[in-house]
Amino acid sequence: MQAFQKELSLFEKQDAQVLGVSSDTVATHAEFAREHNLAFPLLADENGKLVKLYGAGRATFVIDKAGVIRHIQRGFPDTTKLLALLAKLQEEALTQM
Repeated sequence: MQAFQKELSLFEKQDAQVLGVSSDTVATHAEFAREHNLAFPLLADENGKLVKLYGAGRATFVIDKAGVIRHIQRGFPDTTKLLALLAKLQEEALTQM
């Protein structure tokens, strides 16, 4: 989470929305965000619907504006690689216009 927070402005420059998701409650998320100074939304998947769709465990998903999953990274995120991927996707989108 802190890796995304540290690079949040770079993700925003790539027109990317960073979200955190876990099965914790909304109240737990609020406390966690305060403790770690997170400026992006944390979503509470208390009923497990997202876990059923995407699987459990630490993972990073890049989902385009049409809702298509463009990349999945299991484990801890490599923000440098994710930012490079976002730049490539932005470039591809511009060439398709």
